[in-house]
Amino acid sequence: MHSRFKTYRDSYYLKDHIKSSKIIVGDYTYYAGYQHKEDFESRVWYLDEIDESKDVDKLIIGKFCSLGSGCTFVMCGNQGHRHDWISTYPLDGFDDDFINYETHVPKAFQKKGDTIIGNDVWIGAEAMIMPGITIGNGAVIASRAVVTKNVPSYAIVGGNPAKTIKMRFSDEEIVLLEQIAWWNWDSEKIKKHLAILRSGDVRALAVK
Repeated sequence: MHSRFKTYRDSYYLKDHIKSSKIIVGDYTYYAGYQHKEDFESRVWYLDEIDESKDVDKLIIGKFCSLGSGCTFVMCGNQGHRHDWISTYPLDGFDDDFINYETHVPKAFQKKGDTIIGNDVWIGAEAMIMPGITIGNGAVIASRAVVTKNVPSYAIVGGNPAKTIKMRFSDEEIVLLEQIAWWNWDSEKIKKHLAILRSGDVRALAVK
């Protein structure tokens, strides 16, 4: 597989460029970061890499995803700020009992779970995905959308907070697409059916 994307101003396939063990990316997913001149991993915020053994949330991205310039994935839950406490401020610096610190101070950090992006997802430029979100297969995230809730497969969402604008296909067609899972085909089968994949004819794809 080529490590370099052929067009879109040298966008690149991510899989061979990821260094963090907390980021998992499927085949052919690319990042079009030419407008922001930044490496993709700089757009994954608050991912704790100081201690590789630390149990922090992962970013898992499927195959054939298109990631727009400057899209951001906010990780690591609440980063230690509890909105259910009286103060959201990290007051650790005011605690003098450092010897027993870990045992008597309630933990501020709360995990949100892995952030999971399905297959064939298009995330627009400068969209922000909040921690623990799951985005279904085939979804489209509008530019500068702030995604705070899970997104169904084949939904188009936009706004702040992001809301569903419309579904790309009918319920029946979405079930078919999930069953077909064309992103798991080998490259030869994809090449053979490019014409249908470039159309809206879901039923034609279902019989292949």
